[in-house]
Amino acid sequence: MRVVAAMSGGVDSAVAAARMLDAGHDVVGVHLALSRSAATLRESSRGCCTIEDAGDARRVADRLGIPFYVWDMAERFQRDVMDDFVAEYAAGRTPNPCLRCNESIKFTALLDRAVALGFDAVATGHYAQVVERVGSGGATVRELHRAVDPDKDQSYVLGVLDAEQLSRAFFPLGDTTKPRIREEAAARGFSIAKKPDSYDICFIPDGDTRGWLTSRLGERPGEIVDATSGEVVGSHRGSYGFTVGQRRGLGLDRSAQDGDPRYVVGVDAPTNRVLIGTADLLGVDLLRADHARWCGAAPVDEIRVGAQVRAHGEEVPAWARVDESDPEVVHVRLDSRLRGVAPGQSVVLYDGTRVVGSATIAATGLAGRTPSGIVEDSMTLTRRT
Repeated sequence: MRVVAAMSGGVDSAVAAARMLDAGHDVVGVHLALSRSAATLRESSRGCCTIEDAGDARRVADRLGIPFYVWDMAERFQRDVMDDFVAEYAAGRTPNPCLRCNESIKFTALLDRAVALGFDAVATGHYAQVVERVGSGGATVRELHRAVDPDKDQSYVLGVLDAEQLSRAFFPLGDTTKPRIREEAAARGFSIAKKPDSYDICFIPDGDTRGWLTSRLGERPGEIVDATSGEVVGSHRGSYGFTVGQRRGLGLDRSAQDGDPRYVVGVDAPTNRVLIGTADLLGVDLLRADHARWCGAAPVDEIRVGAQVRAHGEEVPAWARVDESDPEVVHVRLDSRLRGVAPGQSVVLYDGTRVVGSATIAATGLAGRTPSGIVEDSMTLTRRT
């Protein structure tokens, strides 16, 4: 099988490429140039896709004896990931750029180009597993499952893959823990065996998301409002700098409130207001999510699932059903309340270790209650902002 190995310059993708080669595949290494300022060097473990990373990937490819190319996808990354990130925050939502990157870049743009060039599949260094089983009619079905290493499991950010993309995806590291991968890299003679993992948002290497957004959206002064009383209790320089569940950085005098901590409970982008309240206002057990993506066939009836709303968050038992009038909308009813769930986050649904699919949270609410206390159907959701 002819396979494109996406090589970021890190230890994970290096071992993934090596394992695909060991498995007998015809492997070509590809580094994605996603930054328009690729000459910028990595700072410790922050950032990625730099000229340093490209060089590291090339050296691994040379050691493996495989062809190596750099594909420029900076324009597509800017449009589909970075611009989307800015637009989502400006609209008062909290996006996950890693999911958008996997959906738009690694498993759409990269895979489409690979297939157009005659390749059969793409392999990456993500920690997840693809399990094959025999489906109805004897056809082979490929399922996406969690990795064996719970600390490194990345199935959440891969929940955007559809069945066709999954049929051409390989994740060779899903059966191994990270310490063993580093040991394997060292045994193979890779100089990057001890290279730090990248973290945070790759295009914000200094970790200052609010500052990065301000440089693009400008300051937009507005009010911080108590969600219960409606009283203006403070001011801010841009509602895009806040997310539901946030406690720090509010600039409030706790003694003027009653001493209890306050959290962001809503971001009202149209009025540029940030709503704050006590912790009891953060819990939700109903989600309405759109842009549904299924790793197989979409469920027909209401199904029992585990719901996860953060990359390394807890999985909560839940019921999920597809909206009768819109197949891209999913309603999720959680068995217990989750705190700090923000519109724009993704909810990924699991059946055991298997990823069922994902969707982007559009609204949250409480079963049987609206902000005014009116009893409604248990799956009706109300926006908190």
